[in-house]
Amino acid sequence: MFRLPFEQPIFEIQEQVEQLEASEPKTPEMRERIRGLRKQLTETTKSIYNNLDPWETVRVARHPDRPMFTDYIDLVFDEFVELHGDKFFGDDRALRTGFAKLDQFKVVVAGHQKGKTLKERNECYFGCAHPEGYRKAMGKMRLAAKYGLPIIAMIDTPGAYPGIGAEERGQAQVIAQSMLAMSRLNTPIICVVIGEGGSGGALGIGVGDRVAILQHAYYSVISPEGCAGILWKSHDYAEQAAQALRITSRHLEDLGVVDDVIEEPLGGAHRDHHQMAARLKMYLIKTLRELSKLPKDRLLAERYEKFRGMGPYLELEDQTAPATE
Repeated sequence: MFRLPFEQPIFEIQEQVEQLEASEPKTPEMRERIRGLRKQLTETTKSIYNNLDPWETVRVARHPDRPMFTDYIDLVFDEFVELHGDKFFGDDRALRTGFAKLDQFKVVVAGHQKGKTLKERNECYFGCAHPEGYRKAMGKMRLAAKYGLPIIAMIDTPGAYPGIGAEERGQAQVIAQSMLAMSRLNTPIICVVIGEGGSGGALGIGVGDRVAILQHAYYSVISPEGCAGILWKSHDYAEQAAQALRITSRHLEDLGVVDDVIEEPLGGAHRDHHQMAARLKMYLIKTLRELSKLPKDRLLAERYEKFRGMGPYLELEDQTAPATE
């Protein structure tokens, strides 16, 4: 397993446990020692992951073993049928869409896919979608609304693709159109940040009735490296940028940017794909049951008010105003 620097104490204890379990014969003292180490392993993992700083959270969100869109498709949904192409330019592999079943619900699913091998990552542009990806997602979401199917969007991208070709094909405009379209679709929409939620690339499929985030994912107006490049002219300050951006699930819930935080298994989603998928599935089914009971006009009104209400601020007294007795 890929090791993050702050996980070193966890792996040291794991190695001790593996060495003792591999040795024979096992005496009562050795079995007691293994039990003690396992308890210590749990406590150490819990202590580390309950106190991650923002930059460490970003590194967990980018963990190469973290479950991706296609993993959740296999573990959460049934009968997935992928839909391709935007009927305009091509088929973007960074943003995947399709029909699926979730318990008793028939749904349309859209999500970013980063790829696992180097070949897949190059094909998926490391999860950075082009305009055709967002056009494809918009078309399939409109199809969902036409037939009364709920929409589930899974966000996992450092940002939309920044290349010249993408800009020439209207990247910014397409993202804006996608956000506008999602705000008006008269069908339940659930958005979940499963890994990285960076910039407009995330917002392009991030407008919904419920916006949730996995415990160790992040959601931000810009990636820490992008912020550092603008403010400090160097990516070396990415850690400081992550601290300033308030991008972790705890910050986002306090700020009202997300509605729910989905708890990850001990040590992060990358340690137990099945348990993470089970928790996500429970959340999606529960939320779909709640949203499906709402009339369409109320659904749209509450979605509108939800996003209009973001960004609370405090008005300070005008210090230049004359004092009154």
